[in-house]
Amino acid sequence: MSKDEKIVSSSWVLLFFAWLISIIATLGSLFFSEVMEFPPCTLCWYQRIMMYPLVLILFVGLFPLDKTVFRYATPLVVVGFFFAVYHNLLHFKIIPESASPCSQGVACSTKYIDIFGFITIPMLSFVSFSVITILLYIIKNKEEKN
Repeated sequence: MSKDEKIVSSSWVLLFFAWLISIIATLGSLFFSEVMEFPPCTLCWYQRIMMYPLVLILFVGLFPLDKTVFRYATPLVVVGFFFAVYHNLLHFKIIPESASPCSQGVACSTKYIDIFGFITIPMLSFVSFSVITILLYIIKNKEEKN
């Protein structure tokens, strides 16, 4: 296998894992809202709006491998990441509840799950966006080196 083929193969695997994470995050959010019947807050909706299209964008980038998928996915990932950071800051009471955009319906500080004292739904979103960001960054660096 040539060097170029190895780079393409490893980029495909990284993009596949980014797509897999987006699928898991999407199905997880649907599970929490539709099966567990946890109504999403405003910030949860914003994060969903950024995550759901990634499933399609990253999948289309897989067949055939399109290394420029970074260009299309990055804006969604970055905006979703910042919503997730803000949501976590509200959950950990670093930002006061009064700064929350959730004025009607479910409060953005509502904790439906709390595992080990820090694993919450917004934390799962933060981790998902973070890992996808890292994987896309690695793919972008491989593209620039090649």
